[in-house]
Amino acid sequence: MISRRAFLALTTGTLLVPALFPLTEGTPALLDHILLGCNDLDSGIAFVEGHTGVRPAFGGVHPGRGTRNALLSLGELRYLEVIAPDPKQESMQSHAPGHLAMIKELRTPRLIGWAAHPGEIEALATKLRAAGIATQGVSPGSRARPDGRVLKWKSLVLADDRGGILPFFIEWSADSTHPSVDAPAGCRLERFAVVDPDPTELSKMFERLGIDITVERGETPQLRARIAGPKARIDLTS
Repeated sequence: MISRRAFLALTTGTLLVPALFPLTEGTPALLDHILLGCNDLDSGIAFVEGHTGVRPAFGGVHPGRGTRNALLSLGELRYLEVIAPDPKQESMQSHAPGHLAMIKELRTPRLIGWAAHPGEIEALATKLRAAGIATQGVSPGSRARPDGRVLKWKSLVLADDRGGILPFFIEWSADSTHPSVDAPAGCRLERFAVVDPDPTELSKMFERLGIDITVERGETPQLRARIAGPKARIDLTS
């Protein structure tokens, strides 16, 4: 699943920077998954496997959005979604072509967004409205897995996610298996942080959203993640 605003996180940055940026150990407790965009799914799968030693498994397609994905478990209730164009899709929703073009323009795989699981999403929507935080409302979503089973969820997108730095929110259906359960295992998310020119102000926004996350100071807004696998560690940025 991909938020339509998550695609807007196409920013400049370094892809592989082992030991070039300091990150505080730990990850947000509510983090559900991070999205790694690439212009070709097979290449994205090979990229992740080549650096971690674990091969993401094909997850399915996003009908009407022009994309497909592959998944890699990062531990309990968190995973990596490698997302790329689906060459077989011709009919798309009105907003999809622009977002699809962004992914196609990626010359190297990059982080393009992330999702948090806040629990009951309708309650979160009510809380955010009361706090004066605009959203695009709660929307249902689904995707058929390769084995024929259908995953269902509800998502909530912020009206302004600051180019993908802020997350979108997801609540998985009670009858759906969380992707982290049976996606290829062996990797873990060691660190996840965001960078912003004004970390104090952004930290306050995360507090309003109920998310505990490390915010680093930097010249431009950026997502940073470190994934450890049996082969090596890989540092990813947006």
